[in-house]
Amino acid sequence: MSVTEATPRERGPLAGRTFVLTGTLAAMTRDEATERIEALGGRVSDTVSRHTDAVVVGEAPGHKLDDARRLGVRTLAPAEFEALLAGTR
Repeated sequence: MSVTEATPRERGPLAGRTFVLTGTLAAMTRDEATERIEALGGRVSDTVSRHTDAVVVGEAPGHKLDDARRLGVRTLAPAEFEALLAGTR
């Protein structure tokens, strides 16, 4: 691969975007959600920061939801997250 050729993680509709997962997602496991985000070029982080693009909020979210609200980071309900993964948002 040449230096200018993009790797799969650098391409895709979620390229350059960072997500944090909190709570339980009914439709998929956390590992499955991570795999899907990464397959679309996104990145998953364990901590919320100003550099986080969105926090996916499942059932019984933890302190990460509070952190997202405090920092003004976008939050996604499970249905919004699934729509994003499907390419409809």
